[in-house]
Amino acid sequence: MSGCTDSISTANKFLQQIQLDQTEMVKRNFDTAQIARGRAVFQENCAVCHGPNAEATPDWRKPLENGRYPPPPLDGTAHAWHHSTEELKRFILKGGPPGEGRMPGWQDKLTEQEIDDTLVWIKSLWPDEVYDAWYQRIENRQ
Repeated sequence: MSGCTDSISTANKFLQQIQLDQTEMVKRNFDTAQIARGRAVFQENCAVCHGPNAEATPDWRKPLENGRYPPPPLDGTAHAWHHSTEELKRFILKGGPPGEGRMPGWQDKLTEQEIDDTLVWIKSLWPDEVYDAWYQRIENRQ
């Protein structure tokens, strides 16, 4: 989880290097119906903590009084893209890493299809450069 604590400047440098390295952007072949279903699941279950557009709260990097961090944005501006699809699914099913936040597990509330749809919607929010960096450096290496 050390990637979750990377500073914005480190992430920006990483993205700049990816942009220099890439020869062709990865094309997204998301199904628009799946994106719509994912958005609906997110709005009903996740938006209360992560924000309606997955933007979170402005102070998400600042620990709360209890020492835990607020939910991060999932729109490509934080660290969700540092994790593979399988890791993201595990976080949704089992909850967030112990001690780092308070993400509850959703294994008894969401179906596998609902989780897949939600992750497609979240990834559809990521800027092209972020999606490409995620795919090239994280997802494609599974």
